[in-house]
Amino acid sequence: MIPEDHPRYRSLVARERIADAVRSGIVVVEGASAHGRGEAFDYLLGEQTSASAKRAEKTAAAFLLAAIRPVISVNGNTAALAAEEIRDLAKASGAAVEVNLFHRTEERMAAITAHLKAHGVTVLEGTAERLLPLSHDRALCLRDGIYAADVVLVPLEDGDRCEALVEMGKTVITIDLNPLSRTAQTATLTIVDELTRALPNITQACRTLTHEAGEQLIADHDNSRLLYAALQTMQEHLTDAMD
Repeated sequence: MIPEDHPRYRSLVARERIADAVRSGIVVVEGASAHGRGEAFDYLLGEQTSASAKRAEKTAAAFLLAAIRPVISVNGNTAALAAEEIRDLAKASGAAVEVNLFHRTEERMAAITAHLKAHGVTVLEGTAERLLPLSHDRALCLRDGIYAADVVLVPLEDGDRCEALVEMGKTVITIDLNPLSRTAQTATLTIVDELTRALPNITQACRTLTHEAGEQLIADHDNSRLLYAALQTMQEHLTDAMD
């Protein structure tokens, strides 16, 4: 039992969820390693949502609300850490939810889908086809899901697929704590924030954003500026730590 007054409570709970998910087959060992890398970057952010991330989260809401066919792409780590947050965002934005995996097996697909459904998520299902220009199994997706989407939210994405989706003309929103990653650099919109902080903020913005405010956020969007602001925030925290 992790005491709620532990200074590292949120982080420890997240680690426990990932460990449990590894044991249940939802997360692969490689996913646990990736989670640790993200934690390191969250330290540099001071483990809080920056002003630029808050703007990115509102802009993500604007893109999702303006989309014709928005889809949230979910992998094992996202399902393990934020199933309820995905459910709430899907309802607020009208986005569909599709499971898409790099380390894909039918057993993992079934386990993740069942986990999401147990948390109230409606999951797109059907026969996946190799529809994305990738040599690995993230190319497999549903024709009426990710393939047909105009806006795709891909939390904790890998760079290959992000790049492929952008080249297919889709608006790609990612949540990535590393502003230097290929995913962060390639996406249409990068939210440099921790997953379970970012998703509720996007959901709240979906519930409150006006049409006019959303149009303005999209018109003013500049991903390079957001990434630069995230790096500045990290640099400031590093400088403060040395004082």
